[in-house]
Amino acid sequence: MNSRSKRRKFGQNYLKDKAVLFEMGSYINPKQNDSFLEIGPGRGALTEQINKKNINILAVDIDEENISHLREKYNGPGNLKFVECDFLKFDLPRDSQSLRVVGNLPYNVSTQIILKLINDYQIIHDMHFLVQKEVATKINGEKSTKNWGKLALKISLFFESEILFDVPPSSFDIKPKVDSSFIRLIKKKNLDYDISIKEDLFRIIDFAFTSRRKNIKNNLKNIKINWEKINVDPNKRPEEISIREYIDILKEYNS
Repeated sequence: MNSRSKRRKFGQNYLKDKAVLFEMGSYINPKQNDSFLEIGPGRGALTEQINKKNINILAVDIDEENISHLREKYNGPGNLKFVECDFLKFDLPRDSQSLRVVGNLPYNVSTQIILKLINDYQIIHDMHFLVQKEVATKINGEKSTKNWGKLALKISLFFESEILFDVPPSSFDIKPKVDSSFIRLIKKKNLDYDISIKEDLFRIIDFAFTSRRKNIKNNLKNIKINWEKINVDPNKRPEEISIREYIDILKEYNS
């Protein structure tokens, strides 16, 4: 497999625009004693922006050539560790606290990566990612809009999201066919619901969006819900239901 074919397989489009990289670094704003997890460092363009003295960086990349390159390229000033692994099979270090996650995510698995990180919500402080603009819009969706879907709901349960700026295809060495966006996800504090509901709530959300054209009652017809007991209009469509209302639906189902 030649280099270009391998990069297509892994969804690798490397940033070359130094102005964009500098802006990303400014938004991330690394500080002394920060601990970073970088997903898909590639050749180290974003690594360069966060590699400062007294900063810990754990970088995970699926490509052994990239890892070899990074190990040769970097010997400080931060404390760096490079791991060759498919991140979707990687276990985050359990001793981590207030972990900052960054990355130019492969577009073919960016959603899967972000949903995987939700499982480690408790040890994460914030996340900054470069993703496909369409995905960024879906992550940042608002209730009663077409982008208020499964992805926006699941992420907004634990994180506040924000689109920081857009990045054109010309900023990459191999131009993607779509625009990109740099996004920030900040962990919500003092949740008023137990995070143990996550798996059951995600299933409710998945069922709810079986068909956007149907109302919530119809989509959840195979789940026993007494709609008279909760303050949720069963005639609403799934994108018209708030996080709190989905939680209320789950509580009624579990009662």
